[in-house]
Amino acid sequence: MTSVDEPAGPLGPRSQASAIEFLNPERLRLVAQCWIVVAAIAYVVGLFGRMRVGLTDGIRTPFGGDFINYWSGAYLALHGRAAEVYNFVAFHEFESSVVGPQIDFLHYSYPPVLLLLTVPLAVLPYVLANVVWLVSTWYGFYRALKLAAGDKALLLSLAAPAVFINAATGQNGALTAALLGGGLLLVDRRPVVAGILFGLLVYKPHLAMMLPVAMIAGRRWRVTGAAGATALLLIAASVVVFGPAVWVEYQHNLSVLRAVILEDGSGVWHRMVSVFVFVRRLGGGVELSYELQMAVGIAAALLVGWSWLRNDPPHIRNAMVVVGTCLATPYLQDYDLVIGAFVAVWLKNAQQHSKIDARWFEAGAALVLLLPLLAAALANFSGLAFGPLFLIPPMKLLVSAAAEQRRTGFTLTAS
Repeated sequence: MTSVDEPAGPLGPRSQASAIEFLNPERLRLVAQCWIVVAAIAYVVGLFGRMRVGLTDGIRTPFGGDFINYWSGAYLALHGRAAEVYNFVAFHEFESSVVGPQIDFLHYSYPPVLLLLTVPLAVLPYVLANVVWLVSTWYGFYRALKLAAGDKALLLSLAAPAVFINAATGQNGALTAALLGGGLLLVDRRPVVAGILFGLLVYKPHLAMMLPVAMIAGRRWRVTGAAGATALLLIAASVVVFGPAVWVEYQHNLSVLRAVILEDGSGVWHRMVSVFVFVRRLGGGVELSYELQMAVGIAAALLVGWSWLRNDPPHIRNAMVVVGTCLATPYLQDYDLVIGAFVAVWLKNAQQHSKIDARWFEAGAALVLLLPLLAAALANFSGLAFGPLFLIPPMKLLVSAAAEQRRTGFTLTAS
C-alpha cells in the first residue's frame, strides 16, 4: 500500500483523477439520494405486488415478507399458544390464516427470548405492526449510527443498500445493527448500557460471536457482566413464561433448519455470504466447509482479540469486531449486513489518521456496503457465493491500519 502523497498502482494520472472526481462527496451524496428514491419506489411496488391475493403475491410470498414470522410468533405467544411456534405445520396454518394460503412453508428460527421482545407487536393489526417494526428498528439503527457518523448518519442510514433489502424482506438486520453497533460505540462511554444492548443479542447469538473475545481481551468487565446478566435474565424469563418445553422444541427445530437451510441450501444459499456457503458452492462437503469456516473464525478471533488487547483506536477495533463476526459465523444473510454502515464510517475514520492511500479505505467501505446489493445477483448468475471476497480485504486493511498506528504511536480515545 502507498501513501496518499505518492499514489501508485495500475491507475494512470487521468484514471486517478477520474476516480477522485467520481468519489467526490457531492457526487456520492447525489448518487445516494437517487438510490433512496429508486429503492423507495421499488419497495412500494413490491408491497402492492404482495396484495394480489389477500395479503400475498398469490404464489409464495406474504405482505411484509419474513415479518409474518415475527408477528405470528408474538401473537401466538401472547395468546398462550407458544408451543405452536415451533411446530412447522401448526405455524404454517396460523400464518396462512393471517395473510392467505398462497405462501411457502416458513419457520420461526429464533429462541423464545425473541417472543418476549416482540410481544408488543401482537397487540397491533398485522399491517400496522409491520410498519411499526420497520420504522422503529430503522430508527434505533439511525440513532446508533448517529453516534458514529454525526450529521451524515441520516443519509447513510437510508442509502445503505442493506437497509432496503432488510425492509423489503421484513427482517431484523436494522435491529441487530442497532444493538451491535450501538453497543460497541458505548463500550467506554456507558459500559452497562453497552452490556445490556449486547445481552439483547441473545436472540441472534451467531452475530455476537466476537463480543466475548473482544470484551475479555479488552478487559471490559462491566460490559461483560451486564451482557451476561441481561442474556441470563431473558432466558430465565422465557422459561418462566413459556415453560422449558418450548426451549426443547426450539433446539429440535434448530438442528432441522441447520441441515435443510445451511448445509443443503434449500432456496436461500443465493442470499448467504458466509465462508461456509462460499466453500459449499465451490463443491466442498459439509465437513470440509465447517472445518474451513472454523479456521477462518479462529483467525478472525485472534485478530479481534489482539486488537482489543492492544487497545487499538475504537474505530479500528470496533470495525474488526463486525467484520470478524461476519467472517466467523457460518450463517450470514444479505440483510444482516445493515451493520456494514458502521464499518464504512469507521473505515473513513481510520483513513483520516493513516498514510495508507485513501482509495483503499474507500474501496473497503464500498465492498462492505455493496455486498448485500450484489450478493444474490452474483450468486444467481454464477452459482457461487462471493461474500468472503468482499469481507477479507476490509479486514486486511484494518489490520494494516492498526499496525501502522502502533508503529507511529498514535492513540485515540473517542469512538
